[in-house]
Amino acid sequence: MKVDNGYVQAPVPEGIDLKEEILRLKKEKNAIILAHYYTVGEIQEVADFVGDSLALARIAEGLDNDIIVMCGVHFMGETVKILCPEKKVLVPDLNAGCSLADSCPAPELEKFIKDHPGHTVISYVNTSAAVKALTDIVVTSGNAMKVVNSLPEDEKIIFGPDRNLGNYINSETGRDMVLWDGACHVHEKFSLEKILELKRQHPGAKILVHPECPAHVRIVADKVGSTAVLLDWACETDATEFIVATESGILHEMRRRCPEKTFIPAPPNDSTCACNDCSFMKLNTLRKLYLTLVHEAPEIHVDAAIIDRARRPITRMLSMS
Repeated sequence: MKVDNGYVQAPVPEGIDLKEEILRLKKEKNAIILAHYYTVGEIQEVADFVGDSLALARIAEGLDNDIIVMCGVHFMGETVKILCPEKKVLVPDLNAGCSLADSCPAPELEKFIKDHPGHTVISYVNTSAAVKALTDIVVTSGNAMKVVNSLPEDEKIIFGPDRNLGNYINSETGRDMVLWDGACHVHEKFSLEKILELKRQHPGAKILVHPECPAHVRIVADKVGSTAVLLDWACETDATEFIVATESGILHEMRRRCPEKTFIPAPPNDSTCACNDCSFMKLNTLRKLYLTLVHEAPEIHVDAAIIDRARRPITRMLSMS
């Protein structure tokens, strides 16, 4: 066995049922699998917990398993390691990065902070451990508004790295936060024209939009919110048809919870595809997950000094949520 190109390169026995073997290995190794809503449905089906970034962080904080497998993207594995430094934290593929996290290198953010002295630094959870270590409070899309509103109105704030989420919070709260100029490549690509065409075809459909989307997409939304907020709202409202402008993986859970309702993925600008996928999230496969559990690799490592500094803003977020 070897980890090559970011994931375990090893043969898989012919004819095995990957799902059954994954469930067996979890029990054998006292392992637990966390999965983000944006992973493929078959990954969500073998996970012990499926959720958004906030929910998964809360769950990770209280786990007593020996091994935690994070099926999501790299920064999520780092977040779990920060909260559970004594645990073995694994990911199926180290290549599962994040365009938003990549848009904010720690050395550049450190300089940005020095150029704006006297500001409280709020960083989105979609950031590296090194960026979290430079941060006063970490937030998710589900709690960012609440955290910002909990601070004094005259407090100077740097918000990063997602400019769209920051703009949304500024518009809703009347704040004037200084924004880092980053964005998610998935949420940036939704086509307003195609969403409105879908609305013409489905006039009764409600439009659900993630706050990482640009303002011109958010403005047509019936509901703006994190994946968990959109999921709960879709289940609770009387509407039966929805156009969903966030990563298409969430539709698996929406359809599971509300099989009587119709969920239509909003398409991107630059493709004939009918949905908008995060290629990084889709690197999590059953084969890679199986090999990760068999060989207990690849493992997430975070420098102890970074862990110590990065844990504080995450813990502060959890206490404020």
